[in-house]
Amino acid sequence: MNIIPQLIINSIIAGAIYSLVALGFNLIYGATKFFNLAHGVMATVGGYAVFVLSKVLGFHIGVSVILGVLCAGFVGYGLDKIVYLPLRKKRASNMILLVASLGVFTALEAIIAILFTSQFRTLAQHIGTQRIYEVGSAIITQTQVIILIASLVLMAILGFVLKKTMFGKAVKAVSDDEEVAKIIGINTNKIIGYVFFIGSAIAGLAGILIGFDTGIEPVMGLRLLLKGVIASIIGGVGNIYGGVAGSFLLGLVENFGIWKISAEWKDAIAFVVLIIFLLFRPKGIFQK
Repeated sequence: MNIIPQLIINSIIAGAIYSLVALGFNLIYGATKFFNLAHGVMATVGGYAVFVLSKVLGFHIGVSVILGVLCAGFVGYGLDKIVYLPLRKKRASNMILLVASLGVFTALEAIIAILFTSQFRTLAQHIGTQRIYEVGSAIITQTQVIILIASLVLMAILGFVLKKTMFGKAVKAVSDDEEVAKIIGINTNKIIGYVFFIGSAIAGLAGILIGFDTGIEPVMGLRLLLKGVIASIIGGVGNIYGGVAGSFLLGLVENFGIWKISAEWKDAIAFVVLIIFLLFRPKGIFQK
């Protein structure tokens, strides 16, 4: 059987997953100008929220997904108000915010591990047998189709919101110059809080969809964060379209890179691509 069609499908699905993380990461970075390392654990929060709501509390799976996305969003919003906003008011440097986000990431990951242990869990058991579609000689599952559609739809929605709505224009103003945005009457802290909610909710959705596709574990956030950040840098950090383009390019390079070698080299390939872009095109495919 020709393996190339399956590699292409795997690349597209990996790119869609990375793009869900990169979308929220780029949105938050654009407004705050710092690398929010805690963004990765929002995916974990979303996945485990659905696990608790559906399996422990017995909620309908559809309701659990909606509440899980909202849970991740509110956790991100709360972190901004409790941790990042006080630091911004004290005019903390981006390095301090970066270290604070690392502390938040470590603490939340440890709490999740304590509550749920390090056992690998799956959400797929709550939706029964999945449909499997054949694309030529390749195979794609129903969940993977949903992941692909979700990434493209969210990119389109974010693009529309940022270009056509007053909220989007306010986000752009804060991204361009927060001090000037304050002068013209924009409540920058309120806008940034909303951005954290939206970006974290998108990451939570990524974690939920991954839970249905492969499964969830407490340490999944770090892997997703690294791939999302690499995709963002490749595509153009702060640019939502660039983040999506970088995600699909990274997925393509990773999956074709391990065609003839062990899959354990996938992360190494991702970092090689990152180093190449940092050396020869540090602003990424699309500039902000």
